[in-house]
Amino acid sequence: MKRDRRDVLKGAGLAALAAALPTRVFAQAATASERDRRILSVAKDRLEQYRGSLWRTDLVGVADFGLPSSMPRFHFADLEKGEVRSFLVAHGKGSDPEHDGMLKWFSNEPNSLATSRGAYITYEWYYGKYGTSIRLGGMDADNSNVLNRAIVLHPAWYANASAIEKWGKLGRSDGCFAMGDADFNEALWHLSGGRLIFADRLGIY
Repeated sequence: MKRDRRDVLKGAGLAALAAALPTRVFAQAATASERDRRILSVAKDRLEQYRGSLWRTDLVGVADFGLPSSMPRFHFADLEKGEVRSFLVAHGKGSDPEHDGMLKWFSNEPNSLATSRGAYITYEWYYGKYGTSIRLGGMDADNSNVLNRAIVLHPAWYANASAIEKWGKLGRSDGCFAMGDADFNEALWHLSGGRLIFADRLGIY
């Protein structure tokens, strides 16, 4: 009888724990805005698609080039915490020849100076033209030339918020993901090392 009672109490404790966990997750998700929930959903879907090729799956970068460069459109989606942080990011000259701040098209062609659509994996840090930068690898047919084109994630003066204050938009890269100096440090610590970046014209406001 005592043993049965212990089993009942143990079962009740496990049931209470199981009931508490979804409540915590729901409460956490409920605090996210509709925009953030959509971004987290995109990040989760793409992560599942490429999970087997990634080294780390805690955070996904979502670059929404459906928004103007004057808006924070590079989203760091933390799937463990259910949180989104957003940063400025520049697109390529070839994707915006009029330089009005809006990406018009993607390209995977060498010398196009354009941004490529698709899934990227972040590799190691290296020191290049713009200082410490992050190598990227293309994971789709739409960005298969990333390594050959030297498309990377790097800091740039023209991607700082001061560019928007002066011109109303960011400058343009040669197709790379260019971020402001302080924002790039966030990418260096939280997005490098085998994580996923997904770029497309999503238009999530």
